[in-house]
This record gives sequence, C-alpha cells and structure tokens, in this order.
Amino acid sequence: MRPYRSMLFVPGHKGAWADKAVASGTDAIILDLEDSVPASDKLTARDVVAGTIGRLHDQGLRADVWVRPNSRDTGLMGGDLDAVVVPGVAGLLLPKTFNAEDIVRIDAVVSHLEETRGLPAGKIGFLLSLETASSMANCEAMAAATPRVAALLGATGPNADVGRELGFEFTPEGLETLYLRSRIVLASRANGLHHPIGGVWQDIADLDGFRTFCEDNRRLGYRGMTLIHPSHVEIANEVFTPSPEKVDFYRRMVQAFHDAEAQGHGAVDFEGQHIDLAHAKTAEGVIALADALALV
Repeated sequence: MRPYRSMLFVPGHKGAWADKAVASGTDAIILDLEDSVPASDKLTARDVVAGTIGRLHDQGLRADVWVRPNSRDTGLMGGDLDAVVVPGVAGLLLPKTFNAEDIVRIDAVVSHLEETRGLPAGKIGFLLSLETASSMANCEAMAAATPRVAALLGATGPNADVGRELGFEFTPEGLETLYLRSRIVLASRANGLHHPIGGVWQDIADLDGFRTFCEDNRRLGYRGMTLIHPSHVEIANEVFTPSPEKVDFYRRMVQAFHDAEAQGHGAVDFEGQHIDLAHAKTAEGVIALADALALV
C-alpha cells in the first residue's frame, strides 16, 4: 500500500464534499457508506459514491479513493460492493469484521466482481478496521487472511466502537489502549504490512490534542491517521512526514556506514554515535518512507 499520512472520511451521500476533501491535501479519501449515511439514504448513497469515484478517476486527481461499505451483518455489504467495485477505487475499508474467515469471504466477492468487470485481479486493497473485541483478538490471523490486506486500522480514539466493546475509558495519555495499539502494530509488521493506520480524533476544535494523538501513535509505529475533518489533514501530514533534518541526518549516517564498510569496518563512530549495519538499515527505512511520500 502507498503510505497514507492522512485518510479523510467523506459522507458517501454528499458527493460535492469529496472535492473539498481532495482540496485539503489529504493522501486518500474514504467515501463512507456506513456510519455517516442516514438509514434512509443508504441505497441512494451507493449511486452517489459510484458516480464520485468515476468523476474523480476521470479527473485524475491526486488523492486515492477508498470506500467504507456497510458491515456484513447489516445485509447491505453485498449491494455496496456491487456498486463501488469500479475503476478508480483503490480499496475498501472493512468495518466491524470479526475474524479471518470474514476477510476471505469478502475477498471472494471482490475477486468475482473484478473478474466479471475486467478489472485487474487483486488490485483493490483492504484496510481492516479493528473495532470489535473479536477482531482485536484475531488481528494476527486477519492480517494474514488474504494478500488484499494492505493495512490494519487501530480505531482506538475517543468514544469509538472498540471502546464500547471493550469498556475502556479513553484518556489522552492512552495507557488504556497501549496494549491494543501495540498489538496492531506488531500484527502488521509481522505480516509485512508497514503502514498501520490510527484513528479517530473526534474533537474537531482541539487541534493541539489531535497533534499529540498523532505524535503518540507515530512513536508507537503508526504511519498515518484516519480523519473526520479537513482541518486535521495538514497536522497529520506534517506529523507523519519525516522532517528534512531527520532525513538529512540519516542520509549522512548511511553514507558514513558505507564509507566505513568500504574500508573494511563493520561499525563506525558517526557524530558521536556508534552505528553498524542495523542502524544503517533503520536509516534507510526512514529515507525510503520520505522518498515514497514525496511521490504521494
């Protein structure tokens, strides 16, 4: 999956809002058919989302387009997928999944739709929103369920579904979700998924709190956030982009290691730090992320 620092939700039945979302500078938009769409608009929202995907695809706009369908237990997911598996959709954010079998079943439906519609096989990715107790308990198996799984979403923000399921009380310090968030990062990395996503910050006006939320998740290993308001995009993009100073430091580190290696040394004193191959590989990872983000 391309690295997404920011993924901004857009209510699916409000097609014009997608243009505002793209203009915000977000790396991806998530056209939502689930929580943000009233029950009375669920069916018509499918057509709006399909039209929005086509319009943005034809315009060649920068942000990738994802869709959050309704969950399987609503009976609406099949119709949602039939409407939105079309050219221009990068992936599906799958809500309220429970285990790996859920993911395999949805994969089969999407594979059928790709085949019958002449779409590239396997190109549509899955972002798994872990917001049930079962999904948290099964996150390792879910991450490995299908090659379509591109990332895991740790939906551990204030008042989210997983908080209600597990009964914890959100605090800005985040100790109540530290185990959950850490486990999601570990499950991601163990399965080659290098860009776990965090979310969601609901206090739109508290930008300082949101910045802290982003920074705490970045330190833990997350690489981006799902967002519900355009005002959060700039902060997320800034926090999850390695600073020029950091990238320059790591470029110098890599060069110093290679220079030492060329002279037959396996380690070197670099600006007061003892570094070896492990440190150089870490530095190369940061540089690769920065280079990938420059292309987003």
